[in-house]
Amino acid sequence: MLAATANQTIGPYWHLIEDPTWSDLTRFGAEGEKIILTGTVCDGAGSLVTDAAIEIWQSSPVASEIFPAFGRCRTDANGAFRFTTLKPGPVAGLGNAQQAPHVAISIFARGLLNALTTRLYFQNEPLNEADPVLSMIEDEARRHTLIARRDASGAWNLDIRLQGDNETVFMEI
Repeated sequence: MLAATANQTIGPYWHLIEDPTWSDLTRFGAEGEKIILTGTVCDGAGSLVTDAAIEIWQSSPVASEIFPAFGRCRTDANGAFRFTTLKPGPVAGLGNAQQAPHVAISIFARGLLNALTTRLYFQNEPLNEADPVLSMIEDEARRHTLIARRDASGAWNLDIRLQGDNETVFMEI
């Protein structure tokens, strides 16, 4: 008789997020303005998601041998994630448009058959107003779910809500 196993929606490679060095994109000696990105993940009932895998990717600064531009970590017992990276700059958009500095985020978690994708923008960034992707969110009141705010420690914080009231805006890729 076969024993039932846990549902693995992100595959058999969970051990890859157990290595804490993956959450430090500056670990190879990257230089620039180092920043900390933090947040929590909660489900539609408001419960913390303590076993999610969070991945980030940046197109600025450009990936190199000393800056991978990609990081991964898991949420902890408090549903929290934390990354060390370099502050991104603006990047080219379509035509003459410039995209505001941002970080792409993917969330993998139990019950999700596909990763959820969103972006993290920075509060008080002048280019946010004209960013072509942020501007596509028709309900302006929901745009704040993508805006990270600086906390008392200086870290940039963005809490992610998977469903329900104040749900984070997610994007199709």
